[in-house]
Amino acid sequence: MSAAATGQAAVDQLLEVLDLARTGEMAFRGMSPPVGPQRVYGGQVAGQALVAAGRTVDAERAVHSLHGYFVRPGDPAEPIEYQVENVRDGRSFSVRRSVALQHDKPIFFMSASFQRQDEGLDHHAPLPPDVPGPDDVPTMADRLARYPERLGIWGMIPRPIDVRYVGEPGWVRPGDRPAEPHQRVWMRVDGKLPDDPLLHACALTYASDLTLLDSVLSVHGEVWGPGGVVGASLDHALWFHRSFRADEWFLYDCWSPSASGARGLATGRMFTADGRHIASAVQEGLLRRVGGAAREAAD
Repeated sequence: MSAAATGQAAVDQLLEVLDLARTGEMAFRGMSPPVGPQRVYGGQVAGQALVAAGRTVDAERAVHSLHGYFVRPGDPAEPIEYQVENVRDGRSFSVRRSVALQHDKPIFFMSASFQRQDEGLDHHAPLPPDVPGPDDVPTMADRLARYPERLGIWGMIPRPIDVRYVGEPGWVRPGDRPAEPHQRVWMRVDGKLPDDPLLHACALTYASDLTLLDSVLSVHGEVWGPGGVVGASLDHALWFHRSFRADEWFLYDCWSPSASGARGLATGRMFTADGRHIASAVQEGLLRRVGGAAREAAD
């Protein structure tokens, strides 16, 4: 079993995944990594859908929000076709609808809005206090070394995002995770990205799906997999507030205001290391006990 690619090698693979082939004026094709989970990772299809939408918009207009729904599980062995609809180009805003298809059926669709640079009121909530920095918490390699039985396919999948949990992650053994109201994670692309702002937004979109839903489990001290919970993303929304680089550290501060009916709601804020609030995310997911009536979100 080969080890997972990390660092710039993994980042270069991510750039290849986000570099869609243009198949028409408003049509694109994306591929999945050669090694991955059984379903297409949600952050990948959302990031690719944003690439497709962004390539049809004036480069002077930056994405400020996206709203997407996961409607079918994606097959990583098959190409993903992206069709973009130009909903509107106004004086300040451009709106696009991007649909991801496999076998002529939608697996994901997204609305994204882009805005020309403008001036206005400016404020934001502060960075959470007393959070240790990324150099003061364990690396992913440190965490994984404690749980070799949890590796499986995850030990082979490229890791382009450097993820460092402040508390215990959701993939530890049952009973090893204390209940915490917040899940806080330091992240950055684990290498160098080109300067294109759209690419940084797409990389942040990719990263935003990695740990957000886990904050629902954190409230209860629950874990993923055997002895815990299985889940799938149902929808995902992301707002971009300020300029940033995805290859520099940002804190993903996540919490869950509600869980009921086998669904959990999670929200998160992203801050740069110097305290700038750069983005906010909201996601709802399907969550069921392992061994229960677990089914795909698309049922």
